[in-house]
Amino acid sequence: MDSTILIVDDSSFIVDGLAAILKRKGYTTLAAHGGDECIRILQTVKPDLILLDIMMEPMDGWETLGKIKENSVTKEIPVLMFSAKKITLAEAQEHSMNLDDFVSKPVSPSQLLDSIQRIFSRRNDVKEEMLVAQSKGIDPVVIDEYSALRKSVEVDKNLLVVLRSSRGMDIPGRDVPPEDVDAIRKLEDKISTSERRLREINELLAKTA
Repeated sequence: MDSTILIVDDSSFIVDGLAAILKRKGYTTLAAHGGDECIRILQTVKPDLILLDIMMEPMDGWETLGKIKENSVTKEIPVLMFSAKKITLAEAQEHSMNLDDFVSKPVSPSQLLDSIQRIFSRRNDVKEEMLVAQSKGIDPVVIDEYSALRKSVEVDKNLLVVLRSSRGMDIPGRDVPPEDVDAIRKLEDKISTSERRLREINELLAKTA
């Protein structure tokens, strides 16, 4: 593999551990020990993926993510968020469009590598599908929508699993606050709506085959 991954965490121990895992699989790694250093590195280097911790000081992962995505040069770099902190429903709703995946600490090597491969595979698949759609004369707006929906559905489904598990919704008899249940139902509805629109676009592509 020749992909470069920037690891961002204010713990040198975690950075070194993740770097060792990734290097064994052939990835080139870069290290940033905080959000500020991450942004400085991105001024001169464009990695293929950013592995970004949430709980950092003084600039946390969410603020760092915002700065990455507001920069036209770096906004397309995929970001895999990870944290020992339980992601809140509000955070999921606010940031899901800017994420490419989310994993919880402690991160198992297999889980981390599966997530990274999933991100790269999805991006390659979407690129190929977009080229086919362009060759068929599909409206570029529809093509962009399709690309965004593909990512959104996968990220939202993963977040849904994380949120349901963290709130014990899969445990029989667990008392879950009504506001959490309502928020998770809204996320489920969003996924359903996105999947329905994806089917519509796929049908459009099939008709122009």
